[in-house]
Amino acid sequence: MPSLPSRLCLAMFVAGVSISALADPMSPVGAWNTIDDETKKPKSTVRITEKDGVISGTVEKIVDPAKQDSKCDKCAADDPRKGKPVIGMTILSGLKKEADNVWAGGSILDPNNGTTYAAKVTVIDGGKKLEMRGSFLFIGRTQTWIRVE
Repeated sequence: MPSLPSRLCLAMFVAGVSISALADPMSPVGAWNTIDDETKKPKSTVRITEKDGVISGTVEKIVDPAKQDSKCDKCAADDPRKGKPVIGMTILSGLKKEADNVWAGGSILDPNNGTTYAAKVTVIDGGKKLEMRGSFLFIGRTQTWIRVE
């Protein structure tokens, strides 16, 4: 019969495996690196969370040291984020699950130009990547974000 410490380690291992098995790799919840369109290098880290079936995303980190104090100076005058620091800012909000691996119906703010777009996210590549689609009317663009955790 295994010793108590061995049984305890085994129990903790099994519990850890069970908890990680419950995590949905195709969920957008987690930390994501946004990728610069020009350099193709990480630009920022956005943490996506879920509450009551609605996801939102907050900027956790800006990679460029020169932009650490960036503020949303171009946000609309009536936007409560106007003039606020980008780090810690909720830029993605109101998305609900629409289909397998797809959340939509919310919005995303581009703090660089202060514009808010309709947002749709699709988890792809086994949960390693996220397609972030921002659009206004029929015009839009898609970025691919890379999962950090």
